[in-house]
This record gives sequence, structure tokens and C-alpha cells, in this order.
Amino acid sequence: MHHDRSTMTAPDILDLDFDDHLEAVRRLTDEELIPGEAEMVEIGEVPPPLVTRLVETGLFGITLPREWGGLGWTMEQQVRLTLEFTRASPVYRSRFSTTIGLCSQILLDHGTDEQRDRYLRDMATGRCVTSFALTEPGAGSDATAVATTAVRDGDQYVIDGEKRFITNGAWADLLIVFARTGDSGFSAILVPADTEGVTATLPTRMNGHEAAPVAELSFSDVRVPTTHLIGHEGAGLTLALRGINHARTHVAATAVGCATRLLGEATAHALTRHQFGQPIAEFGVIEAMLGRSRAELEAARALVLDCARSWDTGSIPWPKIAAAKLVATETANQIADRAVQILGGDGIVGDHPVGRLWRDVRALSIYEGTTQIHERNLARHLLKTVGDGHPVFDD
Repeated sequence: MHHDRSTMTAPDILDLDFDDHLEAVRRLTDEELIPGEAEMVEIGEVPPPLVTRLVETGLFGITLPREWGGLGWTMEQQVRLTLEFTRASPVYRSRFSTTIGLCSQILLDHGTDEQRDRYLRDMATGRCVTSFALTEPGAGSDATAVATTAVRDGDQYVIDGEKRFITNGAWADLLIVFARTGDSGFSAILVPADTEGVTATLPTRMNGHEAAPVAELSFSDVRVPTTHLIGHEGAGLTLALRGINHARTHVAATAVGCATRLLGEATAHALTRHQFGQPIAEFGVIEAMLGRSRAELEAARALVLDCARSWDTGSIPWPKIAAAKLVATETANQIADRAVQILGGDGIVGDHPVGRLWRDVRALSIYEGTTQIHERNLARHLLKTVGDGHPVFDD
């Protein structure tokens, strides 16, 4: 399903300062996205009119500079927007997440002038949905294990291989495909999704994010010009990490936004559900669950915002990104679990959003590097830092 390609960012959105855009996104979330969740679940995808609204409100363009048709917001501003629109189902974010982070940032930093000119404006205005085709049956946490191949044949690459768990893989217009190129490691290559030999298959079941199914992609004798290479051959890991670090920061913010919604839903239920002649909110055990959740949410939110501000000083603060992604997603899982517990039977049976969000949030500890990968990477960084005689914190 493709939305109307004639839709673009509304001109009045481009004229807004950040605070007014944040307010517009807040209204969109409260008045359209949250009320639209029931229809989204029913039809199994984001309703096309709401995809149009995501485009019109500028959400495909929050990370790209104004010169490319985007809104040019800083990372802190991007995170603050994410905290708002992810109070609605994270499925909405999925529709533009791969475009704004994983893919656009690679092209912005490493694409040729021709590549940027061809794609970035359409990405910023929602006309070109892009997808990041890295993960394979044998390449997950170990991205270097990519087995898909891109063999040079004159002025073309011939791509063969399989990808899986690819967000937006079934409705992308453009894929960034990571493939092994000769002896130089792996590389990033632009592949229009309608290229002959590209096949997308949706899974029969999703445990969470049901309305945004990831795809399996098959590449069989897929031919694209060698000018579709991004950067140089062998630059795949560097390019992947550029997109992934951006996406990790946004996933951390997504976890905080979802947890904020979950805590609000659980609190509202506790105020209206009566047992033993009083609202369950008045029981000490429920107060303790709500109070701890609020404190942990404050900590995760502060960490994600601090991480975003570090981005805006000009460097990519990867240890902070790893810490924020780890803490925010694990915190969101704890809050989601408590929310289900507070709802009792209503958290397990029926259509209450808490049960759905509980399943959705669980995936965030796996996306963009598992919790365990971040633990390992942070430990290794810490051991090297201290081993080299430096303090734990040097900023």
C-alpha cells in the first residue's frame, strides 16, 4: 500500500517555529493518531488518511535540513517531537522511522550530490519511503556477517541474497541494501524497490507492531548501476552505524513516549477501578507501582534528552546513545508490565490499548541493537577507558 504521492508537507508547517510545530504534533497525536488506533488495528495497517496526515504535518522531514525540504530540527528537538507522537501507537512512527533516521542520515552524510539531489527532497516530503536492508538470517547483532553479495558486471552490480525483519520493506520505494562487495567487506547500495528481482514477503504473525509488519526481502539477479553505491566499497559498517546511532536515539525516545502513555493509561484505570469499596489507586501496593514508574520514567526521559543535547554539540556520543537506548527500553518494559498488572484482566482480555502497547514496547529492547549488545559494548568501552588511565566520565 502506497499513500498518495501528491501529498507533501503542508506549507504552513514549514513556516512554524519549533514550539508551534511541537504543539501541532501534540494536537495531531491527541486528536487524530490516538483516536485512529482502533481502525489501525482493525485494518492491519496505518489508515491511508493518517499516513497522509503524518506527511502533511512534516514528520518525514524532521531530521533533514531546510535546503532538502526538511524542517532542520536539532536532535533535542527531534527527540521532543518523538516523545509526543509516540504517545500514540509506535506503529505510526514505524511508517516514517526508516526514512528519517537509518536512510536519510546515510545519504545526507555520505551520498553524492546526485544521490542527495535525487532522493532527499522526496524523502523529506514523504514521497519516497525508504527502508534499511541490513539484517539477514545469519546477520543480526553481528552486522559484519552479511552474506548478500553485490558482484560487479561492467557498470552494474548484480545483487543476490536474503534479508529479514526489514521495517517498511513491503511499502518502501527505495532500499539501502547492504551487500558484500569483493574482498573489501560490505557496502551500501541504493536499490529502487520496484527493480526486477526484488521480492517482499510479509510474515504470517507479528508479536507486537501488528499493523506495521516487517518484511523478508529476496534479491535474485537484481541489477543496479554502480553509481548507486553510497560512499566507497567496504564502507558498509561505517555507513550502517551512522544511520543506526541516529535511530537508536529515536528508539530510546520512542520507549519514553510509549511508557508515558502506558503510565497515563494505568493511572486512569487505577482511579476508576473499584475493589473492596475504594479505587485501587488508594491501595499502597498500587501507589508504589505508580510512584516507582514515574521516577524511572523521569530518569529515562532525562537521559534521552541529555543524550540528544550531546549530539547537538557536534559529535556522535555513542556510549551515551547505547546507555539511553538500553535504559529507556528496559524502563519502558518494566512500566508496561506494571501497567498490565494494574489493569488485571483488562490488560490481558479485550481491546484496551495497554495490552497492545505492552506487546509493542517489548520489541524496542531488540530493535537497533539488543540490550545485551549495548551492555557488552558499554562494558568494553568502560574497560578500555579505565584501562588506559582515563576517568569513567570525561565530558
